[in-house]
Amino acid sequence: MRLCRFEAEDGRVFAGLIEGQWVHPLDGVGLTDVLLAPEPADAAEAAVDRSRSWPVQRVRLLAPLEGQEVWAAGVTYKRSEEARKLESHDGGFFYEKVYRAERPELFLKATPDRVVGPGGRVRVRSDTRWCVPEPELAVFVAPSGQVVAYTIGDDVSCRDIEGENPLYLPQAKVFADCCALGPVLVTCDEFEPWQTKSIQMEIVRGRTTVFTGRTALEQMVRSPHELARWLVRDQRFERGVVLLTGTGIIPPDDFTLQHDDRIVIAVDGIGKLETGVYCAV
Repeated sequence: MRLCRFEAEDGRVFAGLIEGQWVHPLDGVGLTDVLLAPEPADAAEAAVDRSRSWPVQRVRLLAPLEGQEVWAAGVTYKRSEEARKLESHDGGFFYEKVYRAERPELFLKATPDRVVGPGGRVRVRSDTRWCVPEPELAVFVAPSGQVVAYTIGDDVSCRDIEGENPLYLPQAKVFADCCALGPVLVTCDEFEPWQTKSIQMEIVRGRTTVFTGRTALEQMVRSPHELARWLVRDQRFERGVVLLTGTGIIPPDDFTLQHDDRIVIAVDGIGKLETGVYCAV
């Protein structure tokens, strides 16, 4: 099942069910109500209104959030561990310890107002010289810690700020428009097994592709389900939470995002998340 939030041509915002090339509004319920229902498919079917539908191409898909926080996991791929060690001035050994430890690195990435959806623009901080997108598989996690759906995320990161001192991680990761999510939420019954999928990213500058990368999700050292169980320990997410599961695609050290770049992140079985870039003054 493929769920979304969308703005119709008349400006109204709905939760929606996508079937083929059509999106149907859900009457009187939101994404959260469906995803946290005992039987999500039954909840969606009870609410769907197929009498008023739109072609997907004629609506504006929004970030699939309804007030949830976005958290993130770090150093879940070997490639990420290697990159973090290289960028760090003094604390590189911490990243190797995290990669091999039982406890994962988890941190608050964004409140809903810091998240952009498909077609939006992520931000490059005004005080960074080395800012990159981090393409990631994202999961919607129920309060119990159960993964109930998958989407695509971009954990925009200032590598120079984090590399200067690991304690600067919140400033390197959390700022206005620091995260992108979308385009849809795909429930587990349609997406799994997640290990068979891959993720890829393309960055376009003008008419030129300046970076491409691809990795298999099976390269993750921790599963999304394991990360989700750690995340809900001693936490309350009464309406669920979105978790970014880490990146295995790292642009080269001489690359940084520029104003008006375009980022395209694709995950097999979900689709593409496309965003622009703007640089803060």
